[in-house]
Amino acid sequence: MTKMIKWTIHLFAGLADRFGQPTIFLDLDHSELTVLELKQALIAAYPNHEPLINISFLASNQAYAAEDDRVAAHDELALLPPVSGGEESAVEDDSITKPLRYVITSEPLSVEALTSQVITASHGATLTFTGTTREWTQGQRTVRLEYEAYVPMALKTLQQIGDEIDARWPGTRCAIAHRIGIVGIAEISVIIAVSAPHRDACYEASRYAIERLKQIVPIWKREIWEDGSEWKGHQQGPWNPAAPL
Repeated sequence: MTKMIKWTIHLFAGLADRFGQPTIFLDLDHSELTVLELKQALIAAYPNHEPLINISFLASNQAYAAEDDRVAAHDELALLPPVSGGEESAVEDDSITKPLRYVITSEPLSVEALTSQVITASHGATLTFTGTTREWTQGQRTVRLEYEAYVPMALKTLQQIGDEIDARWPGTRCAIAHRIGIVGIAEISVIIAVSAPHRDACYEASRYAIERLKQIVPIWKREIWEDGSEWKGHQQGPWNPAAPL
C-alpha cells in the first residue's frame, strides 16, 4: 500500500474566504510534483473552485513558481490570488525594524520618515508618491479598506523592485512602505520615495515602482462598502508575476 504524503498549502485574502480556511491539507501519493500537477490535484479535491485555482499563482519558499517548476511537499507553499497592489524591514509586534527602505506595517505611514531614507548629498531630485483611500469609486461609497499581505514574500518582492530600479536607473535610490490592516478614508496606504541625480530618472522610476508593485507584490485589498465588501484582484489583464520583464 502506497504511503500518502501530506501537502500543506497556505491561502490568503479572497482565497481563504472562498475556501473557508487559511490552509489546505492534501494527502497525495507523490512527494514532488510540478506546479501544474499540484493545481490539478487541488482542482480534483475542490472542483467547485476550479476557475479560481486556475487564475491563482503558486509560491514556493516565498518565490513565484511557474507551472512547469517542480515543488516538494516539504516546501513552504502558498496559493496566491491575483494581487491588488496599492512594500529591508519586517513586521514584528506592529513595530518597524531597521533598515527602513522596505516596510510593511499596520502602523500609520510617514512621508517624511520614508523620504529621509532616499535623500543623499549626491542627488538633486527626490520624488514621493503617496496612495490614499478614496471614498467614492464609480458612484459607490467606500467606508474603509482592509489590506492583507504574505509578509515575508512581500518584503522580498519589494526588495526585488528596488533591485530592478537600480539596474534600470543606476544610482537611483528607492524606498517603499505599505500599510496592512484597516486603512480609513484619506489615510495613506502606500508611499514610494525615489531620489536620483536628475529628475527624469525620478519620474520614471517612481512610475515603474507602483506599477511593478501592483504586478508582483502579494498584498491584497478588501473594499468595505456600506452594504457589503469585495476582495479586489489584479485588474491589468492576465496575471503572470513570473513572466520576464
